[in-house]
Amino acid sequence: MKIAIGSDHNAFHLKEEIKSFIEGLGHSVSDYGCHSCDAVDYPDVSFEVAQAIQDENVDRGILICGTGIGVAIAAGKIPGIRAALCHDTYSAERAQLSNNAQILTMGAQIIGPEAAKKVVESYLSVAWEGGSSRKVQKIIDKEQEYVSKS
Repeated sequence: MKIAIGSDHNAFHLKEEIKSFIEGLGHSVSDYGCHSCDAVDYPDVSFEVAQAIQDENVDRGILICGTGIGVAIAAGKIPGIRAALCHDTYSAERAQLSNNAQILTMGAQIIGPEAAKKVVESYLSVAWEGGSSRKVQKIIDKEQEYVSKS
């Protein structure tokens, strides 16, 4: 799979570890920043990763900030994107299997590197097969209702 990854400065070091881990699993990684510990605004990185998914340049995304909350909110503003904040393997698996979440988000100040790797591996090891498709379709329909109003 092609995986987009991005973070703010609070999560730069964890992003770098996760990026290497994903490559070690055999996936290709596109890094959307940040590229140092210099301050950046997480919405900018989140929008880029979400747009890459929307444009079908990548298959899935991983976003990391201090808590994982901000990047999840920002990514979810791009129509058609479902971002799931997960800090455990079961939630990461269900994000994909039950909700077809294209983006996994985590908080570098919440989760350690080894646990984060397990969460990422759980998320990437499963594929949505239409489970809960009725529920996901309701989310898509509601979003389209609002998008068509604008």
